[in-house]
Amino acid sequence: MKLTQQQIDDFNREGWLFLPELFSAEEVALLAREAEGIYGTQRPEVWREKSGAPRTAFAAHLYNEAFGLLGAHPRMIDPVEQIFGEKVYMHQYKINAKSAFTGDVWQWHQDYGTWKRDDGMPEPRAMNIAIFLDEVMPINGPLMLVPKSQHAGDLKASHDLETTSYPLWTLDEETVTRLVKEGGIVAPTGKAGGMLMFHGNPVQDQRQIRLHRRRLAMASGLRHVEAR
Repeated sequence: MKLTQQQIDDFNREGWLFLPELFSAEEVALLAREAEGIYGTQRPEVWREKSGAPRTAFAAHLYNEAFGLLGAHPRMIDPVEQIFGEKVYMHQYKINAKSAFTGDVWQWHQDYGTWKRDDGMPEPRAMNIAIFLDEVMPINGPLMLVPKSQHAGDLKASHDLETTSYPLWTLDEETVTRLVKEGGIVAPTGKAGGMLMFHGNPVQDQRQIRLHRRRLAMASGLRHVEAR
């Protein structure tokens, strides 16, 4: 697919763009079944909450055919390359889960902050992609983004090793409060099959689920080739 100039302008200003129902119900139903199968394994790539519920499965494109095909799908890759104006490579690939009742928090953070500190990524010229494998609603822990915060640069972060089972470079409350006052908060929702694109640098967060509706999403980080 090809983005319109208005969509590109919106992305460059706000730092995110949602493309509804980009993948069919049949496609996402297959992917959701494959995700459940992966979570049922004891692979080292599958991280779990302190409760034992699945949290995320890394690098599924390397050991699952369906997610391998998705990771190279033109509907996912083409809009990113259109915005960057060049080819991209896969920096990170994971299937995130928010289990009903027990899905835990992702603290306020920037993805680029983690990629820089843990992986040595030299600059925040990267794109996050989240493909909804379940309907995302206000009640099942949607991603929350601070619009325009991609322009704030690489913010000071602390390595949180205690809050959840997953170590994360997190932001302090004063910084988040300041940025929210400037840009507000959005929580994109939509039917399964939608694709959320957001810059690698916006401030983001996900709350816990205390209700009966789970949420699955395939998430990837794509970076332009030249800086690899």
